[in-house]
Amino acid sequence: MRMKSLIQDAQETQRAMEMIELGARMQMLESETGLSRERLLKLYKEIRGESPPKGMLPFSTDWFMPWQQNVHASLFMAFLGFIQRNTGLSGLDATLKAFRIYKEHTENQGLDQVMSLTRAWTLVRFFDAKMLQLATCTCCQGQFVAHAYDPTKGYVCGLCNMPARAGKGKRAAAREEAVAAAM
Repeated sequence: MRMKSLIQDAQETQRAMEMIELGARMQMLESETGLSRERLLKLYKEIRGESPPKGMLPFSTDWFMPWQQNVHASLFMAFLGFIQRNTGLSGLDATLKAFRIYKEHTENQGLDQVMSLTRAWTLVRFFDAKMLQLATCTCCQGQFVAHAYDPTKGYVCGLCNMPARAGKGKRAAAREEAVAAAM
């Protein structure tokens, strides 16, 4: 068994702490660090003040296809592409930086944060495995997440062809009620 240096150990601990603060699940932490499960559990409990959620990670490309999830996944992928093209970052470092930008953007715009760090990480893995691709919308020319090998000729995104019930969630209803009450 090879011994890790104290510096490597400290770097992995710092990376795990950053991922926990961003909401990473245990499976992601175990996959991306060389720290023991016991150590990761202790770190998680110390940082979050609770035990990590249990259960399997989501494993379906279909989660990213409904219009709202697709818009958020596509936004995240745009941030990731920008980071990869304009910095020396790649892999997990680029994913973490892109997720921070996504999180800041949704907060600044007053939007619900649809994607979690674990979902974003899974999305990147789906792209790496060639299970998903980017398709260009024929109306707005934006790049959107689509199933790999689906035909993309004539593709129209969920923003240009919005479903009838789009934006009719609980938050929108609460805003409408607040506006009506103020009048």
